[in-house]
Amino acid sequence: MPRLFFPQSYTSALDLRQTEKAVKQVKDFVESGLSSELQLRRVTAPLFVLKGTGVNDDLNGTERAVAFPIRDMCDAKAEVVHSLAKWKRMMLARYRIDAGYGLYTDMNAIRPDEELDNLHSIYVDQWDWELSITENNRSLEFLERTVVKIFNVLKRTEFYVYENYPALKPQLPEEIVMIHSEDLLAMYPDKPAKERERLITQQHGAVFIIGIGGKLADGTLHDGRAPDYDDWTTPTGNGHRGLNGDILLWDDTLQCALEISSMGIRVDAATLREQLALRGLEDRQNLMFHRKLLNGELPLSVGGGIGQSRLCMFFLQKAHIGETQASIWPQSMVEECEHHHIFLI
Repeated sequence: MPRLFFPQSYTSALDLRQTEKAVKQVKDFVESGLSSELQLRRVTAPLFVLKGTGVNDDLNGTERAVAFPIRDMCDAKAEVVHSLAKWKRMMLARYRIDAGYGLYTDMNAIRPDEELDNLHSIYVDQWDWELSITENNRSLEFLERTVVKIFNVLKRTEFYVYENYPALKPQLPEEIVMIHSEDLLAMYPDKPAKERERLITQQHGAVFIIGIGGKLADGTLHDGRAPDYDDWTTPTGNGHRGLNGDILLWDDTLQCALEISSMGIRVDAATLREQLALRGLEDRQNLMFHRKLLNGELPLSVGGGIGQSRLCMFFLQKAHIGETQASIWPQSMVEECEHHHIFLI
C-alpha cells in the first residue's frame, strides 16, 4: 500500500458527530461481546512499566519505547508500553484466574517509530485480552476455536452497526478461513508476504494466518514476532510450526487486507528457552518476567490484541485511521486528506 491511499470518489457515510457516536457504540458492543464470548473480566491496565523487567513488548526488537525517569524513584526509567502481552499473563497469576476464564483491558500506547499512513498512527488503542488454559488446550484446534469465537463477535457487531446506520452494509463472509503461512507461501511462492496476505484475504474476506515468527521453508519470516510471548515453534502437523497468528479482514474501502488482531497460545518454559536461543537472546532468562515463567509461577495462556480504531475503521467504512481516533499527523497529510474528503479527528 502506498504511503497514502485515496479511494476514488470517497465520502464518509457518517459525519464527524455521527462518527464520534458510532465509535463509542462499536467499542462498547465489541467489548461486551468479547467479555461474554471468551469469559473475560475487565481489569485496569498501566500506561507504562519499569524498564529492564522484561514486561514490555519489544515488538520486532527495533522499535523505540517512549521512556522517562521517575524522580521519586531515584530516576528509575519507565517505558510507555508497546502492548501488554506479558503483563496480562502476570495478572492472570495475580488475580488467580482459573483455566477457562481470563481478563481484558483497554491498552493505550505510543509507538513513535510507526510510518504514518491510512492504517498506522503513533497512538495505538486496542483491547488486550488473556485467557488462562490447561495443557490440553495448547493445541492448534483450541486456537482455531478461539479465533472463531472472536469472529462471531465481529459478525454480530457488523449487524449491530448496520441496524443503526443502514448505509454501512455488511461486508464480512459467513466464516473465517484458517491457513498456515507455509501453505500461503506455497500458493504464492513469488509474492512477498504482504502481497500474499492481500491476495488470500481478498479471495475469502476474512482469514486467520497461522504460524507468525518462525522461519518458513524459504528461510524468510512471514512477519516478525517477539520470542517471549507467542509460541511460534511448536509443531502443528504437516511439518508446520506455530500456535499463533493474525486475523485479517478484507477492507473494501481501502482495497487492502486489514490486520485487526495478533494473537496466539503463549510460550511455556520449554518453548521460551527454545525461542530465546533461536534469536540469541538467552540473557533475557534473567529478567523478572522470564524468571517467573521459567519457575512455573505463571499460568498457561492464550491471548492477543484487537485494534480498536482499526476495527472502527472497518465497521464504519472509513478511509483513514485518523477518522476514528485523535492523534498527531503531518500538516501536509491533514491537508491532502481534506482535499480527498477525508477529515481527520
